[in-house]
Amino acid sequence: MTKHTHILIGAILLILLSACGTRAPHYNYRELAQAAIRLDMDIAMDDNHSLYVEAAKWIGVPYRSGGTSRRGVDCSGLTYNIYRKVYRKRLERNSDEQRKENCHKIRKGKLREGDLVFFHNGRNKHRATHVGIYLKNNRFIHTSSSQGVIVSTLDEPYYQKCWMQGGRVR
Repeated sequence: MTKHTHILIGAILLILLSACGTRAPHYNYRELAQAAIRLDMDIAMDDNHSLYVEAAKWIGVPYRSGGTSRRGVDCSGLTYNIYRKVYRKRLERNSDEQRKENCHKIRKGKLREGDLVFFHNGRNKHRATHVGIYLKNNRFIHTSSSQGVIVSTLDEPYYQKCWMQGGRVR
């Protein structure tokens, strides 16, 4: 069975349980299944569904320096928009300012869903030049200048080399 089949089976079970009088939370299972496919990852019942659904809507949006819309977005524009929609929090519009002004430092091993992940460009290791949002299982959503909005893994050599810190938004 594929991971997407597991999501659909879980959805059916919850529907059946709610029909028996048990109160299950209301989820839009079609939207969750579509998000799981777009993000190419399992979405568990205890995950932040709003985060995954909103993140999935941005997949494939092209990169645009200074961009803040689905016509084109940069890395801090992506985190700004997702945080505003999902968490109702306003972040700074620059990756280093998000790191310094909006977050407290988190070690890589302590990352949780929704934390920000910061990277440097290799030249200045004290300034965040790139930011993404941690999802789970070492995966994060961010904007690539060549591919637009994508999900990558922290295990990729480039991101290991340029890792700066995680940030938990205050």
